Order: sequence, then C-alpha cells, then structure tokens
Amino acid sequence: MKVKHILSAFLGFALLLSSCESLDYTRPDQLSNTTFWKTELHAKQAAVGLYQAMMQPWCFGLEFAFDMCTDLADGTNPFADISRGTSFASTSGAVQNHWQYLYELVHRSNTVIRNVSTMDIDQTKIDPIIGEAKFLRAMAYFRMLNCWGGVPYYDETCIIEEEFATVTSPRSSAEDIRKHIIDDLTDAIAKLPISWETGDYGRATKGAAYALRGKVYLFNKEWTKAVSDFEEIVYNKTNDYGYELHPNYENLFRLYNGARSKEMIFAIQSIDGNVAGYALNIVGYFGNKATMRLIASNCIVPSTKLVDLYEKPNGQKFDWDEVFPGFNNGTSQFRRKCLAVAINDASTEIISTLDCDVEKVTAAYNDRDPRLCWNVITPFSHYLGTDAGSNPRDKQFVIVDPTKGGAPMEAQSFIRNSEGWNSYFWRKWIPEGNMDGYWGEYNRTPYEFPLIRLGDVILMLAEAYNELGETDKAIAEVNKIRTRVRMPELNSGPAWMAVGSKDEITRRIRDERARELAGEGQRYWDLRRWGLLESTVKNATDILGDLMYERVYQPRHEIWPIPFVEMERNPNLTQNKDW
Repeated sequence: MKVKHILSAFLGFALLLSSCESLDYTRPDQLSNTTFWKTELHAKQAAVGLYQAMMQPWCFGLEFAFDMCTDLADGTNPFADISRGTSFASTSGAVQNHWQYLYELVHRSNTVIRNVSTMDIDQTKIDPIIGEAKFLRAMAYFRMLNCWGGVPYYDETCIIEEEFATVTSPRSSAEDIRKHIIDDLTDAIAKLPISWETGDYGRATKGAAYALRGKVYLFNKEWTKAVSDFEEIVYNKTNDYGYELHPNYENLFRLYNGARSKEMIFAIQSIDGNVAGYALNIVGYFGNKATMRLIASNCIVPSTKLVDLYEKPNGQKFDWDEVFPGFNNGTSQFRRKCLAVAINDASTEIISTLDCDVEKVTAAYNDRDPRLCWNVITPFSHYLGTDAGSNPRDKQFVIVDPTKGGAPMEAQSFIRNSEGWNSYFWRKWIPEGNMDGYWGEYNRTPYEFPLIRLGDVILMLAEAYNELGETDKAIAEVNKIRTRVRMPELNSGPAWMAVGSKDEITRRIRDERARELAGEGQRYWDLRRWGLLESTVKNATDILGDLMYERVYQPRHEIWPIPFVEMERNPNLTQNKDW
C-alpha cells in the first residue's frame, strides 16, 4: 500500500497495534473495543497497521541485505554475524530482532482477523481485509519456518491482552506450520481481489497469494502444486491478473513518484523522497561514498563472484584469463598492475594509466550481459553522485596504485570504499544525482522494492518444470528472462548455449536467478533450500584478490538458533540441534 495513503489512517491505530516486543511479551492493546472496530474506516485502518509492521527493517524491510549472507555480496552490516559465521549465535541481534518483528506481524494479523471478522459491516468489506491479514500472517510464518523450522503457532484465538503472562506454547512441527501457511494462503486466495483501486495500489492481491503459495510448495518440493499456482498467474488460467515482465530491466528498479510496473506482484512502497522515514534504507547499506551528500557507508558491496557470473553477450562464460593471462590465480600485485591507474593528490583526474590498458579493462565489463553494468558500478565506469551540498557531480570508479599518486576522495571526482577495500559498488537501487530535488531523505531509496515479482516467479516455474522432467517448458521460461535483456536463448544455436539434461538446466536456472535477482535478497533462501550453502561459503576477497574478511561455515548454520531471550521467556521452547 502506498505509504502516503496510509499515514493519516495509521496514526489513530498505531497505539492499538504498536510494539517492539515479541508475541509473548507484547503490550496489551491501549484502545478499547468500545471505541474501535466499529466502522469500515476502522477496518481499513487496521489493515494499514499490518503493512506498517511488514515493512519494518527487522521484518521484511531489510530483504536486500540478505545477499551479504551469500556468495553474491560482501559486507559489514546488518547481518555480519550470520554472514561471517564467526559470531552467529542465539544471542545475535539479527536473530532476535527477526523473530521479534515477525511475531509482531503475526500479532497484528491475529488482532485484525479476530476483530474485523465480527464487525457489523458489509461482508464484502470484511473478506478482503481478512484475506490481507491471512496473507501477511502466512508470509511471516513462512519466513519463520525457513529460519527456525517449527515455531510456536498462535492464531487469532490468542488474545494477548488476556493471555499476556501465559502465552508459552511449545514449538509446533515444521509440517504443522507449513499446513497453517497453506491454509491461510488458500483462504486469502478466495477472499482477496485481483486488483485494488488506484488509491490502494500495493495491497496484497489474489495473484500475490497464488505466488506465495506456489513458493511454499516449491520450497517443500511439491513441484506439481507449485506449477499449478505459478501457471495460474503467469498464464492467467482463471483470471486476467495483468502481470507482465517490465520492458526495461534497469528502469524496473527506479520506480518512484507514482511510477508502477506490471511486473510487481507484491512490493514495499515508498513515499516521496523528501518526507523522512517512509522509504527503505537501501542507500544507507548499498550506497557508495559518492551517493547523495557523501554519507552512504557502502556496508554491502557486490562480490567478485557475482560480477564474474555475468556472461559475454554471446552467452559464453566470462573468464578473466582470456583478458589477462594468469589473472585468475595471479597475485594482488599482478592484478593491480592490470587494473590500477594513478590519480593526482587532489583526486580530480587520472595522471597516469601506468601499465593498465584502460580500454581493455572497460571492455571486459561493458562487453557482457547488460545486467552487469545496470546492477554494478565497475572500474572506469561513471556514476552521477553529488557533492556535500547535494549538487549533482559526476564521479568515476577507478582502482589506484597508492604508491604512484593520490587516493580517491568522494568529495571530488572518484569513488572510494570506506573500508579500504577494492570492491565493486551497487548501481541497482541507488539513485543518481539529487533526482532534481525529489530525493531529500538521503539515507533512503524512494523506489518500489519487490518482495515478489514476475521475473522471480517465472524462474521458479522453470525450476518446478525441470524437476518434473518438462525440460522444454523450463527452457522456455528461462528464455523469457534472457530475451528481456537481449541475451541469447538457451538452445539457440551455438554449442555453448545447448542444454538438455536436467542437471544442466538446473545449473542454468540457478545462475540465472543469481544474475537476475542480485540485490533483492533471494539468494540466501535459495542456497539453503538447494543444499548449497556450505559449498558457497568462501572468504570475502576483493577485485585484487586481497582478503576482506574470513567466513566460517558450520552444519548448524543451515538453520538459525532460537533466540536466547525467547528461551528464557518461554520454558516450553526447545533449541535447534547443535545450538
């Protein structure tokens, strides 16, 4: 739901459903049932509170950051403990906060379901709101299922204001939680509309419920059921859902000021960039030091693995050794000789290219799948940032030899990494310039962020087809994604584009998901369900091969620990294995 449409409505309801504590310790409601839950407006205000809870950073407002827990990105914050594995524990703040805020969404959903269902208003007004609440409750429990397995289950019969001190349910089984999720989504499908009026754009829809249910089935390897749900919205089996791939991949991640795309199935909306606090803080994590007012901290940066996954325009794998023989296994000094230049002390110009063939380096990045340069700021490319006064200023990313000249300064003409790493930088999600004055809340990205989009659904459908042995259908879905960005189709002619076996198609789908969904936080959950988390955990190294930090994997990292504080609060909780 557009935040600008929910602010005034939410203010009166915020006290009723606000809490920063876990379900077990949520404050009792402060507004009386004698004054609320009376009118259609109250019902809509209640629904608004659900979306406000959903977009909180520790609920679903940090989805993009989960890429730092994978081979696609490296970073320092906010999931460093999970990403690095060295301090991953039941006391981790990210673990506790995610549990807490997901249960807050469950609590709000339960409160809405219980009260709206008995309101004396038209049933046609009640049903969609119940559908929204069940959709969001299912989304919260699905995330908890993926993090912790079975968790305590609370539905609308749990009244916190009456049971505050006694809500100490034991963990339900993973199978039971999954059944509850499916039941909620099935009911949501029945109750939600295909679309909403313009002023309510962004609220959960029937198509979103189908997509999420299909994803639940996919994660549980129920391939036939997953195919049925995905086909429903991809091929409009019983309704015209209106979803389409956005014609311009790059533009899809720059939707603001009312711009919309038919590719977005369910997304977190944003308000005007000049209003504080109502857009996701993507810039604060993904932005480089040259981004708006020079305050972004580049907490999360694209990995070298991600960049090297992008193919040549003809579909062949990219190999640095073909550009600079010996590069792949070369020393940091050798790589620097290939890539580095010298800049002046004022950080305003390149004073020598040294031994670097700038044109060759530039071509190594530009002559690739176009999604690379749309998603990542690569060496010798330009980025329109600002100066400290928010005035647009062109910046360039170069790797420098510190012994031959000056160092990059974001206040001048070159981009730097505040950690001192020779890393890549994100271009995806990062605004340019000052957006003609539109962008004032400079820590936040005023763009629509997808939690579910059609490109993701199409690739999940391809995966399910492949698992069922329907290889031709799987290839056709993957080719939709590749055609959009003008990459050659699978089985299109050259030998390197030929695929046939199930295993080869599986690899292609997984690589395509990495390239297509980079920066959207899907990779972590993919790797875990594919059983590939262990094999992808590697030390973080920069472009020159220098160590940024170490990563550690233990088998117990496949599932999160129950937060320590929750174990203390609820004596009936049991801890996950080896934690």
